[in-house]
Amino acid sequence: MTTTYTSYRLITQDLTKSLERVSAKSDVKRETDYYLSKIGSIKSVDDFMADSRLYTYALKAHGLEDMAYAKAFIRKVLTEGIDSKDDFANKLSDSRYSDLVKSLNFAAQGSAATSFDAAQKGVVDKYNRQTLEQDAGVENTGVRLALYFQRQAPGITSPMAILADDALSQVVRTVLQIPDEAMGGDIDKLADHIGKKIDVKDFQDPEKVGKFLERFTALWELSNPSENYDPVSVLGSGSGYGISTDLLLSINNLKLGGR
Repeated sequence: MTTTYTSYRLITQDLTKSLERVSAKSDVKRETDYYLSKIGSIKSVDDFMADSRLYTYALKAHGLEDMAYAKAFIRKVLTEGIDSKDDFANKLSDSRYSDLVKSLNFAAQGSAATSFDAAQKGVVDKYNRQTLEQDAGVENTGVRLALYFQRQAPGITSPMAILADDALSQVVRTVLQIPDEAMGGDIDKLADHIGKKIDVKDFQDPEKVGKFLERFTALWELSNPSENYDPVSVLGSGSGYGISTDLLLSINNLKLGGR
């Protein structure tokens, strides 16, 4: 069994090849071929949601596979768009929903939404990356967390943004040796503590992110032997990293199940 750091480095030292291997897997290629053959003919949110394979593929690409059942919720996200600060997706703390709209922006682009690169190659690239991270997590959750952090790092704007994301928080708390119990205390004080220990601007620098993740993978390995850790306890059964409180409240206000 290779260590967390070694596994992470094997994947990231040539990320392009790692992603190519994922895209060549028979099940991934089959679903990708279907997506690319059909997405261009989709002209509306209704069309998109009527094709379960397209719908599931796109949601997985954005880390939202676990939310596929909440069709009314996803419909509202896509229908309103993101042009106004009052649009549904912009009110959610989880940026995965606004990212989904950016890929499939029916609200702004209408029937032409699926003709853009973001809706085609962009979604496929996201799907391959999500699959890479999921596959890595089957063997070692720490590797999946490191890959996720690497992908999200450029978008980290504050300590509070870290704490709002379960996976980012797990990585940072591991590096700073902050116990899990601290999450039950004053969140503002915890954010302030993190801000004093790290400069989030460093996460714009790939080299500094690499050093940060070297420390994370080493510390993770000490506390979580590779062969004995349960990924479900941190990541859940699917591709997402937990459902925020505002999301649950929003779901409760919708009639689930779509049309």
